Amino acid sequence: MTTSLPADRAAGAGDALAPAEARTDAPALTIRLVAPDEHADAGRLTADAYRHSYEGLTAGYLASLADVATRVAQGEVWVALDGDEIVGTVWTPRPGERLSPLAVEGELDFRQLAVAPTARGRGVGEALTRHVIGLARARGAVRVVMNSGPEMLGAHALYLKLGFRRLTEREHPVEVEPGRFLDLRAFAYDL
Repeated sequence: MTTSLPADRAAGAGDALAPAEARTDAPALTIRLVAPDEHADAGRLTADAYRHSYEGLTAGYLASLADVATRVAQGEVWVALDGDEIVGTVWTPRPGERLSPLAVEGELDFRQLAVAPTARGRGVGEALTRHVIGLARARGAVRVVMNSGPEMLGAHALYLKLGFRRLTEREHPVEVEPGRFLDLRAFAYDL
């Protein structure tokens, strides 16, 4: 599945693929599965995005974020391209699978949504999130779920704007690497 859309497109409530009115200065993005020769670039982008948003990440955790080959072996890594430049990525499970214990039967979870620090504010995160919602709908899921760090207030605002809601009953500290726990927020989008 490849999606091309204006980066800042608006869709109707609950409709991830509705036509949009785009600003004329908004770049068109292409969203598709990462190619093998793009693993290093997509991994660098993911690590840079997390380094930009979180303090104190260890070298081991940053290396795991950059390891796109392992994520591809466990699911699907999607890239958002502005022309030939990768400006964002997101990790989803293969149909019928889950990436994290957060998801239950009938839900599609996503992880490691990352936008290049230089591309933030251009609608890349929204386009990738809408792509995930479209995947979930096409796969017959009833809900999209994900975790986000407590300091990711811009991302939380985006998710709430798109119609996600907090799932406080599923929130608890998550071990992101041995001995390092984060109090992640859980969000859900009902389809």
